[in-house]
Amino acid sequence: MKYYLAPMEGITGYIYRNAYHSCFRPMDKYITPFLAPKKNSGFSTREKEDVLLQHNQGAYTVPQILTNRAEDFLKAACELRDMGYQEINLNLGCPSPTVTAKGKGAGFLGNPQELRAFLEQIFPVLEKEHIELSIKTRLGVSEPEEFAGLLSLYNEFPVKELIVHPRVLTDYYKNGPNLGAFLTAVQQASFPVCYNGNLFMPDAVSRLKEEIPQLNLVMLGRGVLMNPFLTEQMEKKEPGADAKKRLEQFHSMIYEGYRRVMPGERPVLFKMKELWSYQMRLFTDDGSYMKQIRKAQRLSQYETAVKSVFRSLELDFTGERRA
Repeated sequence: MKYYLAPMEGITGYIYRNAYHSCFRPMDKYITPFLAPKKNSGFSTREKEDVLLQHNQGAYTVPQILTNRAEDFLKAACELRDMGYQEINLNLGCPSPTVTAKGKGAGFLGNPQELRAFLEQIFPVLEKEHIELSIKTRLGVSEPEEFAGLLSLYNEFPVKELIVHPRVLTDYYKNGPNLGAFLTAVQQASFPVCYNGNLFMPDAVSRLKEEIPQLNLVMLGRGVLMNPFLTEQMEKKEPGADAKKRLEQFHSMIYEGYRRVMPGERPVLFKMKELWSYQMRLFTDDGSYMKQIRKAQRLSQYETAVKSVFRSLELDFTGERRA
């Protein structure tokens, strides 16, 4: 089984990815949070920093692009190719209203004719420039039945890989993933298909493989944010006695990384509190320790709160807090 890290906007930037790659079972592929190229200005400074090759050494990283304009996509893809990337991922899965309202991400799925024109325009250039394209998609906008037409469309092009989150846009992250639709993709796609969605527990992949024996690619997102040991557990490797020490090292690498690149204390606190909103579910916290982290207004207060977590709390691998 190959494991990919899902792009999580605001969390899985290069600082997080590098710390994860150093401390835990490395992912086979890391998809960056989406880059949203502008018509006249290209990438933002933050986006460029995230995809600089010196920030992504030793890990197979794939930049993801979010746009519905073929010209902007091709300009960005060629710029990334010149930086050294061979594979680009197209975001057709983001359900955020601020994205979909502009007809981007999963919102693009609601305009299949425009999507066809987009793909017809970009693929000849990508092939000429020797750039591979993978796609991350949902099943459609409001009905799973939309996926049959989308899959037929994708099959017309030399897609390297299709990553399927088997929900529709309007599901957001509610309702269960539609495994029947995903199985259809596995059976009918002319390219490899990767599963993404609701993989929170160590036995999640083995149970999924019982239903879909052909499965050999999975993408992990929120499950790994809550439990960075998840891929190891999926491979039947228990975290071991040094688990808390490894987690503390992981935290320190992320924390120090943000302190190096961010101006002032407030942006660092915001980033770290967001990370703890997921990661605290791995600890036996009754809510009081997370409250102290949330209340921290200075880095000194934050550091005291985090030291208390690692000193006083045990790790909880039962999964009850993550289900």
